[in-house]
Amino acid sequence: MARFTIRVYGLLLHDGRVLVADEIIKGQRITKFPGGGLEYGEGTKDCLVREIMEEIGVEALDVQHFYTTDFFQRSTFHAEDIQVVSIYYTFRVQDPSNLPVVETAFAFKEEREGAEAFRWLRLSSATESDVHLPIDRVVLQKLLVSKQV
Repeated sequence: MARFTIRVYGLLLHDGRVLVADEIIKGQRITKFPGGGLEYGEGTKDCLVREIMEEIGVEALDVQHFYTTDFFQRSTFHAEDIQVVSIYYTFRVQDPSNLPVVETAFAFKEEREGAEAFRWLRLSSATESDVHLPIDRVVLQKLLVSKQV
């Protein structure tokens, strides 16, 4: 039986940049937007606030809807039939200049499954290939043509 997974991601914009997460997922190096899976009983905004607190250690403020997947996308990471529905929100944080970010891609403290590092991606030079997940590529393109850049 086919299943669904709902993913919720955040777009943190600051000084012409967007925050991205470099992660090792199932042995692959992936650049994506911060966020993760919706848990049972949780609203999508609550999910984003929780994920940002867990991953970055800051509170997501002024959460605003940006995009919800409007096409079929099979899960990149599962062998069985799982359809991914992703919801993206913009948000802000109290002090974006004080986030735990690195300067170079995949600058992990330790190279292991689940490793995660955050960095700023300059939007003026960004291309859809700067992120790896198919829905993230659509979102980055939408972000680049929006008035929010």
